[in-house]
This record gives sequence, structure tokens and C-alpha cells, in this order.
Amino acid sequence: MYELMAPREPAGEGPRPAHVAIIMDGNGRWAESRGLPRLAGHKRGAERVREIVESCPDLGITHLTLFAFSTENWKRPASEVLGLFRLFRRYIKKEGARLVAEGARVRFIGGRERLEADLQALMGGLEAQTLDNDRLHLTVAINYGGRDEILRATRRIAEAVRAGTLAADEVTPETIEAHLDTAGLPDPDLILRTSGEYRVSGFLPWQSAYSEFAFVDARWPDFTAEMFAAQVRGFGRRERRFGAVAG
Repeated sequence: MYELMAPREPAGEGPRPAHVAIIMDGNGRWAESRGLPRLAGHKRGAERVREIVESCPDLGITHLTLFAFSTENWKRPASEVLGLFRLFRRYIKKEGARLVAEGARVRFIGGRERLEADLQALMGGLEAQTLDNDRLHLTVAINYGGRDEILRATRRIAEAVRAGTLAADEVTPETIEAHLDTAGLPDPDLILRTSGEYRVSGFLPWQSAYSEFAFVDARWPDFTAEMFAAQVRGFGRRERRFGAVAG
């Protein structure tokens, strides 16, 4: 069972991130380095998700966002893509009840129109079941790309302007935020990427304007809760000025 315990105040450390977002990279390479099919790495990575989710409340994390499948991942071999979506279905069916019982609220972000109807139904069902939960806010990005998100938001705003329900000079940063997939969620304090890659691959470009970043060498299946906790503790040693001068 998930053990989403009430967060404890860390002793003698700086502030911890309330919202952590993770680019879960390296599943395929983890498998290939062991002579295994790439999907074996994705399966191991799905198991790692549980461990990281379980650790969040005790670290003071109230929001966790995971990058599971990007709009560019459709370029991968069809067999791998199909296998990934089988894993998504299995994960929702297997872990959904635990997340509901332990008070986690689940959201999915990204364009859904390209996803199979049964997967969309599973996603919507889990969102509805966890709507009133608030011990941990878990957001999963599937078929997500930051440029695509901003494009879709811009089109919705343009439609409102064309319909006369919104004036062009009334469009503000808050207007844009309200039309993003993450509307209502706080911006991430810390964004992690595993597997030693130093790029964000279109992950939350609007929301990450003042996020702190951490890039770790461990591939996602090897990224343990202890490694995660170390990155969270390290966040407290950073000085966040948000464009201002340090006091």
C-alpha cells in the first residue's frame, strides 16, 4: 500500500520543494545495457514510480508531476509505443485503487485526442475517483509537449477573442495560465531529469520560468527514493530570488 504520511518538518535544513516535476529518462537505455528489450526498462521504470510517489509526503512534497510520454515519443518504433500504452493501462488499473485509498489526487495533462478511447476512459475515471483527494497531487503528462500545450491554450484564447467573450487587451499572463493543461496547479519548484541528459525536452516551459533544475546521472529505473530525497534536501541550499536582488 502507498503510505502517504503527513509531511514532517525537516530539522536544521532549508525549505523543501512543495512541487517537484520529473523527466523520467533512461528506461530504454537501462534495459539495452543489460541485454534486455527496451520495454523491460519501461516496466522497471513503472515500478520505480511507486517508490517515488510513496516517498513524497514524508519529504514535504504536496505536488508531483511526472513526464511519462511526450508528443515526440510517437516517433519511436510502433512496438515500443504500443507496449508503453499497455503499461499505462496496467498502471492505472493496478495502482488506481491504492492512489484513491491513500488520498492522492491524480490528473493527466497533454492532448488526449490521439489516445485510444479506452485509455482516455481509464484516465478520466481515475481523475473523477480522486477529485476530492488532496494528500498528494499527482500529475502525469501523457502525449504532452510544452509547445503543443501553449499552442492549444493560445487557440482557445483566440476563439474566446473571436467569440467576443474576451477582449485582446484583456489577455494577461493569468489568462494564459488559466488555459494551460496545468491550470490550478502551482508552478514546479524543482525539476529533475534522470539519465545524465542536460535538456528539458519541452517539459513545462511556461511553468518552469523560475524552477530550480537538477540533472542526475542515474537512469530512471536506478533512481531510488534515497537519491530523490538527496535532491530534495539539496534544494534547500539554493537561493531563489525570482528576479530580485538577494536580501
